[in-house]
Amino acid sequence: MQLFSAARHIVFGLTLFCAALAAGVSIAHAKPLNVVATTSMIADAARQVAGDRAEVKALMGPGVDPHSYRQTRSDIAAMARADLVLWHGLYLEAQLEEFFLDLEKRRNVVAVGEAIARDKLLSHAEYKGRFDPHVWMDPKLWETVVYAVRDALINTDPAGEATYRANADAHVAEIKKLISYMTSVTATVPKKSRVLLTAHDAFSYFGRGYDFEVLGIQGISTESEAGLRRVEELVNTIVERKISAVFVESSVPERNVRALIEGAAARGQDVVIGGTLYSDAMGDPGTYEGTYIGMIDHNATLITRALGGQAPAGGFQGKLAAGS
Repeated sequence: MQLFSAARHIVFGLTLFCAALAAGVSIAHAKPLNVVATTSMIADAARQVAGDRAEVKALMGPGVDPHSYRQTRSDIAAMARADLVLWHGLYLEAQLEEFFLDLEKRRNVVAVGEAIARDKLLSHAEYKGRFDPHVWMDPKLWETVVYAVRDALINTDPAGEATYRANADAHVAEIKKLISYMTSVTATVPKKSRVLLTAHDAFSYFGRGYDFEVLGIQGISTESEAGLRRVEELVNTIVERKISAVFVESSVPERNVRALIEGAAARGQDVVIGGTLYSDAMGDPGTYEGTYIGMIDHNATLITRALGGQAPAGGFQGKLAAGS
């Protein structure tokens, strides 16, 4: 009797196995994929594309600076267990680059920012052979990253290809709507006011895409130091061009921006903080600003309004938090 019962369970299990194959289900990934991403922006792209086929963990949360981030023991353990590890590349995760280059020899690791064609990237005089990594600031470039995430998921879980393609296309369609909104509202900023001065040089792709002159106190990496000469140069620029608003960033300390404001005030030029921009990290999880679209909507809307343009307080979809 026990033998008959065991045989019946084996037959039942084989029946389920064959049914799963017939339905196109990936046996290796009957449970959701375990995906680890470095930045919150990449994690959001993975969640949008994977849907319920993956559980996605971001190593770097709100306010975390990827330029200086170093892996923890729990990070290493999470990546060792992951089916797929996504990192940005382009020297964004500067302290992790050697680690990832070594990890990809043994694990399923993809640098999704590297998918962008080199002729679309901005070089920087201070970083020979390197490119500005802040490509998410131009949603037109971020579309390529979304598709790179899609391809990495397909390579990891071929059975989910149709889902990944459909979700990626739907997400990119929303990004295209965001681009249309950004083009419309930023065009209302007066020409003389189209100067974006921030804590570090993270907004050059935004500036190139939407016709703003961008000035950063620090370079493209927050690891670079802002010397007194640089601060003095920017104070001179503020006074000479009568710049009335500068911006702080959620992942960079405010002290250098405060120094600019104090320096300009000492020379008779009143400058206010136009608001806090999301540069290297998104907003809090569970909020609209904690999504890629919400992050960029917040930035574009805030910049437009602070520099004298016209944009709805609620932003692209009317979802921005009051006072954001």
